[in-house]
Amino acid sequence: MNAGQTTEHGAHGRPPTRREKWEAYKKSPYFPAVVLLFILAAAAGLFAGSYTYAMANPTPHRIPAAVLSGADVARGRAFVDGMEKALDTSLELHRYGTRAEARQALDEQRVFVILRTVGDGVAMDVAAASGATVAELLAETGAKVADTLGIPLAVTDVKPLQRGDPRGLALFYISLAAVIIGFLGAIQLSVHARELLPLERIAFTLGYSLLGGFAIASVVDWGLGAVDLPFVQSWLILSLTMFTSGMVFTMFNTLMGRWAMIPTWGVMVLIGNPSSGGAVSWPLLPSLLGHIGRWLPPGASVNAQHTAVYYQGHQFVFPYLVLAAWSLVSCTVFWVWRHRHPGGRGHMPEHAAAAS
Repeated sequence: MNAGQTTEHGAHGRPPTRREKWEAYKKSPYFPAVVLLFILAAAAGLFAGSYTYAMANPTPHRIPAAVLSGADVARGRAFVDGMEKALDTSLELHRYGTRAEARQALDEQRVFVILRTVGDGVAMDVAAASGATVAELLAETGAKVADTLGIPLAVTDVKPLQRGDPRGLALFYISLAAVIIGFLGAIQLSVHARELLPLERIAFTLGYSLLGGFAIASVVDWGLGAVDLPFVQSWLILSLTMFTSGMVFTMFNTLMGRWAMIPTWGVMVLIGNPSSGGAVSWPLLPSLLGHIGRWLPPGASVNAQHTAVYYQGHQFVFPYLVLAAWSLVSCTVFWVWRHRHPGGRGHMPEHAAAAS
């Protein structure tokens, strides 16, 4: 009997195999902690790199410009040619017969500048509201070209930024706040209100989005007076942005569980914010970012807010459709695969609880 006990004890007391050690390690809290070490380090580098790549050295790639027919005289043609050469042929010229037609194109944001001849010189109408960085670049380049050619130049900002937002960054910041608080709110719901049912989770996401959008708009407009917002419209844009961001995280949380922050951060922050056109206008962004930015929620939010504030009467439906599409897809994915979401109450179906 003693021998048998010794044998049994030895079988249970044998050193664990390498596979068993690995399985035990994966179930311990150290495995996700170590993974997070590398993820956070990579995220820090990518975060700095994405913003530096997009904003450190803005370069014109395509700047739509309106040219009046009267600018075809020699000095006007020489000035336009000089601008194209100075900007490395990044001007995309559109010719209009009258200044009213050109101004209509500017108001609809189809062009960023109007070039025309006036008396003995040339005139340049820019719109800082369409992009302060682009307007500054055009004005500085135009002054150098006119000085080189010996042509008088008059620069007029026909769509100036509001006095409380001289760099045009306020709309970018409020959209950024809506994006980040949107998915942080969804994270907090998943931690502190884990037992919410799917429909309740959507309802509470909508609730904090409406309150959060109101808070952002009221602080920036009524509290600080930085920007005179069309309050209800700006509030609803911010709320839709926040709701979209929250539901995007909820969708990824359903599909990927505890690693949902990785794709959310990638879509919303690493790619979405630098390409939004809020800090650096789309014509000055790297061409790929300039194209994809308007298809992502941060870019759509900045675009919708910017048009609402500075271009009343010339609204675009596209940014609202982008935000609505991301919200609809996120809600649909979450609802269809809600049994996979790591939340809900104890009366969930047994197979759903097991899947969670």
